[in-house]
Amino acid sequence: MKITCFTQFLLICFLASFTTYAQKGSLADVSFMEGRWRGTFNGGPIDASWVAPEGDNLTGFMRMMKDSKVTMYEMLIFEQTEQGPIVLVKHFKPGLIGQEEKDKSDCYKFIEASKDKALFEKEDGSIRIIYEKRSPDQLVIQRGMQKDGRWAFNDLFVFNRVK
Repeated sequence: MKITCFTQFLLICFLASFTTYAQKGSLADVSFMEGRWRGTFNGGPIDASWVAPEGDNLTGFMRMMKDSKVTMYEMLIFEQTEQGPIVLVKHFKPGLIGQEEKDKSDCYKFIEASKDKALFEKEDGSIRIIYEKRSPDQLVIQRGMQKDGRWAFNDLFVFNRVK
C-alpha cells in the first residue's frame, strides 16, 4: 500500500510540475507575430512591426496616423521572465512625448497560449489582450474586459501582412 501511495504522490508531483511549466509560456508562444503588418484604426493607417525573438525579448512597435500625421506611437516589448513572458507597453504622442511616467510602463502577464494565439492580462486585472494570427497574412489584437462576470473581447486592431 505504501508503494502505491508513494507512486501516486510522485505522479501527482510530476503532473503538477508539468502543468506549471506548460502554463509558464515562452517567447516561442508569440513568435508568430514576427513581420510587418498594416491595418486601419480611427480613420487612418496603423503599422506594426515585430522582430523575431532573440535572447530574452521580442520587440515591436506600432505607428498610428490620421490625415498623414502621427497620432501615437506604441512600443511593445515581450520579455521572458522566470514566471513566463510579459508584455511591457509604452505610448508616445507626436514628438516622442511619453504618455506613461518615465519609469513606468503598462505590464501584461502571460495567461495561456495555443497555436498562433496568446493571452495576456494587465497586472491590475482590468484588461486582457489576445494576440492572434488568424491566417498567414492576418494578425489581430483583441482587447477584453469583464462584462457580466465573463471576459468579452472585441477586435482592437486587424492587420494584414505587408509583403
